[in-house]
Amino acid sequence: MKPLFYTLICLFSSIVFAQVEPTNIVRANNEMAKFYINGIYNNKPWKISPELNPDIFYYGKEINKIAIKTDLDSVVFNVSKGKTIDFIVLLNQKDTARTQLQLYIPIDYLAILKKGKKYNLKDERLFPKFTYQSKEDSNLVKLRTRYNLDSIAGKGNEISQLLNLLHWMHNTVPHDGQNGLPDTRNAYSMLEVCKKENRGLNCRGLAIALNECYLSMGFKSRYVTCMPKDSTFEDCHVINMVFSNDLNKWIYLDPTHDAYVMNENGILLSIEEVRERLINGKPMILNPTANWNYKISTYKEEYLYNYMAKNLYRIECPINSQYDSETFISQNTFEMIELLPLDAYNQKNENYFNTQMNIHFISNKTNNPSIFWAKP
Repeated sequence: MKPLFYTLICLFSSIVFAQVEPTNIVRANNEMAKFYINGIYNNKPWKISPELNPDIFYYGKEINKIAIKTDLDSVVFNVSKGKTIDFIVLLNQKDTARTQLQLYIPIDYLAILKKGKKYNLKDERLFPKFTYQSKEDSNLVKLRTRYNLDSIAGKGNEISQLLNLLHWMHNTVPHDGQNGLPDTRNAYSMLEVCKKENRGLNCRGLAIALNECYLSMGFKSRYVTCMPKDSTFEDCHVINMVFSNDLNKWIYLDPTHDAYVMNENGILLSIEEVRERLINGKPMILNPTANWNYKISTYKEEYLYNYMAKNLYRIECPINSQYDSETFISQNTFEMIELLPLDAYNQKNENYFNTQMNIHFISNKTNNPSIFWAKP
């Protein structure tokens, strides 16, 4: 599927098509075609794909006409009533590509999250307690010294130190969700690679690196994978939770967006509290400086009520918060715990050996939030 981001369409060359009645067959010799939205090219070539059945082109409700232009044909479709239109692209006079124009209807992720609000405080399934590596670990000392994290954190109060480290990570390494992580996945190595290769990290890499920076400064922290309800998905988000002794609770920190969330009194919220407030409709404040790579501002409505509403359905983190936790060649076992609402699909613990990675994975499941959010 090839979703269309209509709000980004700008400064594209326009083209005028003669209005014709839609036909069931569009001919082409070249596999690359172009779509025009209300007469404006969407600046994204469309690959004709006979292997898909059908290949769906999504359009928004504000669209009236869609035109497809190949090297042989051009045709305009009237979609003003939001109807689904099926047609065939005949490629090289032999390959049939079934194609469909379909109105994009956004998924109400907040509604899905609200249906998953129920937990079970009596769930007593056993698993190891969370651990947090000491800042005196030699690798964490090396990290702290190499990047002068004491100076970056500063001498202010605890919250200012936590936020200073968050801002530093966001400013030092850009978010890059298109490329994978380096083979060695610890903060020291990833920071060095990013500087040498002028590259960024995806949200997981940023959260792993920031987590180890917090550990090196003596803060109890975890990196947390936030996932949608679906068992199979293309997108999730990884953020940090750090325990504040001053507030006596965990707080929510996101290095990808340099983001944190507050209540109506300006008190920092935890991931647990953000999830509860989404479900119960309580007010939240996203810091006004939240952004993506200083290119796009991050706004509360999209970020919290859509993106994080989708990804706060299931929440997972490693049992042991430590340096180099995901460089799997350095260990034999990787153990996690996943917090699930009662209506989640897969409630069973998982225990398996990945032969390609040569690592034993253990995934513990719980419906008990008090166990998952236990204070260190």
